[in-house]
Amino acid sequence: MKRMAALLLALLFAVDILAKESDTPDSIYQLDARLTDQAGHAQGLDLYRGSPVLIAMFYGSCQATCPLIIDTLRSTERGVSPEQRAKLRVLLISFDPERDTPAALGEIAATRRIDTTRWTLATADAETVRNIAALLDVQYRRLPSGEFSHSAVITILSPRGEIEARSTHLGRADPELLKHLR
Repeated sequence: MKRMAALLLALLFAVDILAKESDTPDSIYQLDARLTDQAGHAQGLDLYRGSPVLIAMFYGSCQATCPLIIDTLRSTERGVSPEQRAKLRVLLISFDPERDTPAALGEIAATRRIDTTRWTLATADAETVRNIAALLDVQYRRLPSGEFSHSAVITILSPRGEIEARSTHLGRADPELLKHLR
């Protein structure tokens, strides 16, 4: 009888652990997130499902870190072969939905000469942005000035939306990210 009770207790413990682990999605694409891109089109977070994705968060009026994030993403693209680059997609999600309207994002894409056939600049409602930031381990907060204090994280997603690697290096391609992309 004691053995049966111990087995039952162990089984309940295992079920509890599995239930807690299933609360964290293996794929960020499991998050029901609606994005609006720079052209004003509604997209799901999984818009690039089936392709490797470089994903980062930013805000358009940033004068320091965010332009560097874009430059680092470009440098990372240049670090892979043309064949790999053709498959690679880039998703930048704003954590400033008030100012980063589709029109503002479109202007950033035009000014920065971003190839919107492979890159998407997107915005979402504040709750969705918080959820995506949590999944990507991006910390941010709005300052009284309206600017944002934020971490700079570039993440590689597998074609299924699984996080494969992260980097906080800016200014040049991180060799570890390049290893994952190759």
